Amino acid sequence: MAAEDSAATGSNVQADALIDRFNTVRGRTLALAGYLSAEDALLQSMPDVSPTKWHLAHTTWFFEQFVLLPQVAGYKPFSEAFAHLFNSYYETAGSMHPRAERGLISRPTLEDVLMYRRHVDGAMLSLLGERLNELLSEASRGRGAATTAHRDASAPADVLADVVMLGLHHEQQHQELVLSDIKHVLSCNPLKPALRDDLVMLAGEAGPSEFHQVDGGIIEIGANPRPGRFCFDNETPRHQVLLYEHQIAKRPTTNGEFAEFIRDGGYETSTLWLSDGWQAVQQHRWRAPLYWSAGLDSEFTLGGERDIDMNAPVAHVSYYEADAFARWAGARLPTEAEFEYHAADADVHGNFAEADCWQPMAAGDTDRQWFGDVWEWTASAYTAYPGFEPLAGSLGEYNGKFMCNQMSVRGGSCLSAQSHLRASYRSFFYPDARWQCLGFRLARNA
Repeated sequence: MAAEDSAATGSNVQADALIDRFNTVRGRTLALAGYLSAEDALLQSMPDVSPTKWHLAHTTWFFEQFVLLPQVAGYKPFSEAFAHLFNSYYETAGSMHPRAERGLISRPTLEDVLMYRRHVDGAMLSLLGERLNELLSEASRGRGAATTAHRDASAPADVLADVVMLGLHHEQQHQELVLSDIKHVLSCNPLKPALRDDLVMLAGEAGPSEFHQVDGGIIEIGANPRPGRFCFDNETPRHQVLLYEHQIAKRPTTNGEFAEFIRDGGYETSTLWLSDGWQAVQQHRWRAPLYWSAGLDSEFTLGGERDIDMNAPVAHVSYYEADAFARWAGARLPTEAEFEYHAADADVHGNFAEADCWQPMAAGDTDRQWFGDVWEWTASAYTAYPGFEPLAGSLGEYNGKFMCNQMSVRGGSCLSAQSHLRASYRSFFYPDARWQCLGFRLARNA
């Protein structure tokens, strides 16, 4: 009986933890949106940016579409029209409103969307309380050891928990987008308004520009799915790669170092650039990172216009700019495998969204700046690992179908949630993307 009681208690803790995480993540999104007016929440400044109102609705649609409709008999959608308005790219889930026209959706109103969230949250919490109690019932009947230690992946409560966790990590991605998107929106306002006036802006020293020397050899990267440890399908399977002897920078490249590149004619020297990159420079007239002033002395932040901290990691640069800087510096960008090899030994701590800075900061003389501050461009194309298999059904559209023409980035940023990150995490962007908090560090062949 004692073992059964222990198993039941373990299941109870897991069920409560999932419900607590659901409430925490959903509440965090609302808290971020609370800094915006209804007018702010509607704006879309370019096709890559989505209105905050759309993010609030889309993350809610995800739970309605992939959890409530399949799991709750007789569940009626809050609005049939929302399925079209707030689907992002799931072709198997139905039609969708064009991405570039999301800012034209003035109706439903922001209050309507908030009502939608409350409706879905209520249904989700009711479902979680009911279905996760199935685990408790099994545990109390003596099946708990198998349920908690060696879960049957086909068990309904386990399937529910897996999809809910996917939805919560999906929502944390959109929390970062809420901040990066509204930053672009506010930057287009000639008044350059701050989203928040109370953001902590801490100056620090960058530490010396030093490199780690790494011997070559066969290593393993990627994630193995385990009970209780989340990963996206694109992080799998764990596999062997050959790591060549190399050197890698201890920290990301700083604003001051990038300013030297600019002053040395980096944006005017075609031989530093990939062909597509040079074309982008000419087409868009890039002369500095996004949000920098023409005088290279101030930049727009979520705290308004601020002096550039020359010791902080440079942000809002494209892959093309990172690659050109590396060539100018006599170096290169690290591969995904090189980055993960080093990050795997580091704790996931640093400057994340929870720090209420929302701007990259210098970390000083430390070996620990592998996470937070800026997503770091790698030299690796975003493609499938050997043996990759996407999730079944519509959720297989989440990552796999984007494995073309994009570059992998690693490490998370000052706009990422700390609990969302790990060494094997892969995100991806088109090489000309700049509106995200994107930076880089250097590597060299040994």
